[in-house]
Amino acid sequence: MTSTHHRRAPRLRGGAPLPLLAPALLGLAFLVLPLLALLIRAPWRSLPDLLTSPEVWQALRLSLVCATAATAVALVIGVPLAWLLARVEFPGRGLVRALVTLPLVLPPVVGGVALLMALGRNGVAGRWLDDWFGLTLPFTTTGVVVAEAFVAMPFLVISVEGTLRAADPRYEEAATTLGASRFTAFRRVTLPLIAPGIAAGAVLAWARALGEFGATITFAGNFPGRTQTMPLAVYLALQSDPEAAIALSLVLLAVSVAVLAGLRDRWMTAS
Repeated sequence: MTSTHHRRAPRLRGGAPLPLLAPALLGLAFLVLPLLALLIRAPWRSLPDLLTSPEVWQALRLSLVCATAATAVALVIGVPLAWLLARVEFPGRGLVRALVTLPLVLPPVVGGVALLMALGRNGVAGRWLDDWFGLTLPFTTTGVVVAEAFVAMPFLVISVEGTLRAADPRYEEAATTLGASRFTAFRRVTLPLIAPGIAAGAVLAWARALGEFGATITFAGNFPGRTQTMPLAVYLALQSDPEAAIALSLVLLAVSVAVLAGLRDRWMTAS
């Protein structure tokens, strides 16, 4: 085989030693057992009725709409931000990158409080939005989109920045030497090259937005039909209708599995 062929990772021969096998199996059981329990306890017979009930469908529809809108927001402002971090040298770039990725490790509730302090009616920027444009974001459907975009956009930025760093910048330079502007080179040359990374980042951001809970309930509240998304509906239903909570949880589980199945080749090598 030539060097261009994919090389498989070397594997150890023989069985796994017991001191490693036992905790590995315990870790696997720890992660898989709750998911199996969800499937075992699922009300399969009544599942169609639960998923088509007005309350559940309302939460499903709102979640899908808001997650899609949040992903669109992340694409519009996240892709240029990723390009800036990957292609432009400027003082403090490391700090900017750290701030961009901060929502990944920030507790979502803290993110919701931060959004309230910034975009609330009396917030740092929210007061001007209210005075100048009459725009109030907290406890509205738009607020849900803002909260979801805040926590989901770093996934897109990281994915796109990594793809940009792997792409050869000489293609852009060649386009500019032929008379194309930097924006034209980005639109005609760079975007097609990094399209798979953008798609992967968008799917990850969409899935993260769909499952967002803490920032949403803190910044947008939990109002049925207006701000109550699927995770919030699961939390509420668990207190009064556990079967509906399980049904909604199964939908979120199915989405997560679909995302992993669609993106597995981006971080898994062939077996």
